[in-house]
Amino acid sequence: MSLDMSLDMLIGVFMGVLFALISLVLRPFMVNPPYSLSVLVLPMSQQNHQAKIVTRFAPSPTGFLHIGGARTALFSYYFARRHGGNFLLRIEDTDKARSSEDATKAILDGMDWLGLKHDGEVVYQSKNAHKHRAAAEDLIKTGHAYLCYLTPEEQAAERELSRTEGRAFRSKWRDGGDPPKHTPFVVRFKVPDGETVVDDLVQGRVTWTNNDFDDLILLRADASPVYMLAVVVDDHNMGITHVVRGDDHLVNAGRQKLIYQALGWDVPAFAHVPVIFGPDGKKLSKRHGALGIDAYADMGYLPAGLRNYLARLGWSHADMEVFGDDEITALFELSDINKAPARLDVDKMAFINGKHIKKTDVATLLSYGRKFFEAKNGGPLNEAQMARLVAALPHIASRANTLIELADKAYFVTQERPISITGKAKKPLKPETESRLRDLLFVLKEVKQEQWTDGNILARLNQYIAAQDIGFGKIGAPLRACLTGGAASPDLSLVLELLGRDEALGRIEDCLNTCFKD
Repeated sequence: MSLDMSLDMLIGVFMGVLFALISLVLRPFMVNPPYSLSVLVLPMSQQNHQAKIVTRFAPSPTGFLHIGGARTALFSYYFARRHGGNFLLRIEDTDKARSSEDATKAILDGMDWLGLKHDGEVVYQSKNAHKHRAAAEDLIKTGHAYLCYLTPEEQAAERELSRTEGRAFRSKWRDGGDPPKHTPFVVRFKVPDGETVVDDLVQGRVTWTNNDFDDLILLRADASPVYMLAVVVDDHNMGITHVVRGDDHLVNAGRQKLIYQALGWDVPAFAHVPVIFGPDGKKLSKRHGALGIDAYADMGYLPAGLRNYLARLGWSHADMEVFGDDEITALFELSDINKAPARLDVDKMAFINGKHIKKTDVATLLSYGRKFFEAKNGGPLNEAQMARLVAALPHIASRANTLIELADKAYFVTQERPISITGKAKKPLKPETESRLRDLLFVLKEVKQEQWTDGNILARLNQYIAAQDIGFGKIGAPLRACLTGGAASPDLSLVLELLGRDEALGRIEDCLNTCFKD
């Protein structure tokens, strides 16, 4: 027998023994896997990375679109877009007592303003009640749910007893019995023994002992479904692969996983993001000021700026602070979200918004800023005012962090003649400045329309002060008062260019006629 043949035989024997040993070790798990074997199951995102990712945002219509909810929706949105998946919207309106059409509209309007475009039609949870009841019936048939006939008094007594004994709520009806006649009942989930594990994509592995979970109600006495059941059924029917939501729902993931398993459905991957704290390090609340997206729109933020800031609030990539949507989409991963709560920093929010104002085109600035420009002006802008504003915006956009600030800084071009010059603005207009202003008016009239540019105007002004042997301050402050009435403005020569020749000369003449009367 050759040496090569001997080696081949030895390798074959070794491999056979190895496979036999592996089979012996794994056989107990393959024949009778323990309930807690779920700890060995990888998150769905790792089980089938080729499956199309589907996320959702599921607000309850009980108020405006909260800034925390908006950030969670953005995380869900960017993750879906990052992987070429779908981002769906579901309105969880099963609580009829607290839900309202106005709140639903506020949420939809807030998402529309923020630029959160969902795929497909909006799903209204209240319309799926028949599907929720069907799932509950299936759970009853398979022994995972039961009819509970406890009276309100019995339920309260059991609740108090379970609290005293430090255990979860269990009804005496979980193991059946002869039901009393004409007695209303609820449907409860029958929590199994064992433990439940969720490998959360943000929080990591979380384990619960099932004995700590109550036998929760699935259907109320009027057969209406509760949140816990409705969420599971709707997420399953919508094909949700990743549930991204606030970490106040983390314990619900354990309860809901049990319902998924009882129904024989795939369990989605969970990602529970931390809450947002106020600047004082406490949970964000009304005492910290505006919380709704509509409030930030009224404060002069651009959707792109707010999207950027909220995305960076708990998520990061290297040292980058300013992102466009394409950049965030290309980089965003749930695993990069910080477990710790993020703090709302109004100054940083304004800084990032200012960066977006600077790079936003004029048409978009006008679209979002019109109400601020008109409010500052005291009414709609006429054609001439609008033309001056359009010319000015590229030059002043970098000077503002909000659209309110931008409107303040643009006011010098939108004022109508004769502009009001009062208070501190009028102080530079002393009697001895009248002759210089008349000289400047003559000098500026010599600049032809086609030469009316920042550079040419500055050259003429410099020639004048050189000839008069005076400092620029001698003419700068009075001339600015005539042109802007004390409104914030950029360099004087640029102010003259942006106003236009006729408007600028007219304002100087108005000033001479009204501020230097005998």
